[in-house]
Amino acid sequence: MAEKTKREIPSALKRTLDFDVKLTKDFLDAVKDKFPLQNYRHHYKFLEISCHGVPWLAFTIFGLYTFDKPELFTNLLVALLLDIVIVAVTKAFTRRRRPAYNVNDMFMSMSVDKFSFPSGHATRAILAAVFFIKLYPLSGILFLPLVGWSLAVCVSRVLLGRHHILDVVGGIVIGLLEAFVMNQLWLSDSSARYIIQALGGEDPWSSA
Repeated sequence: MAEKTKREIPSALKRTLDFDVKLTKDFLDAVKDKFPLQNYRHHYKFLEISCHGVPWLAFTIFGLYTFDKPELFTNLLVALLLDIVIVAVTKAFTRRRRPAYNVNDMFMSMSVDKFSFPSGHATRAILAAVFFIKLYPLSGILFLPLVGWSLAVCVSRVLLGRHHILDVVGGIVIGLLEAFVMNQLWLSDSSARYIIQALGGEDPWSSA
């Protein structure tokens, strides 16, 4: 049986990826020189879990059948599923490995999680921030916390050693594009109610 040939990487792309690896490592070394990075790892892990897809999906499905806010939870579910599909397909296609110094202790990892580009946490953090700031605006008092959380998640992916800088930048761009797509696909309250009732066979918010 013929050996599987290794995929050739264009020279320009290879130079970009090599530069990204060096830039990321230099950034981490610079941070370690000024701060006791290892002492903050549990904070980065908390940020990792706070933006993991499984808790977000569980919260959304719970909210969908618990609270009478179909527009919110239906659109949030569509956004999360869209993000999962786009990130999984992109990772499977690019197949970029995580940094060599990454510690394999990720919360509930899946098969495609061994690949690094793009950062799924970055896509989800940016998508969630735009979702609750622009698409389904919450109280204005939450603007700064949402922006701060989403940016902290993105930076923590590099500081944890999970991703190179380019993986996170790519994740941010994809997250913004996903938010744009959701703006075009947005389901009104009546449409969301119709879909939920059609799939569930009954009104989940009925007191009967």
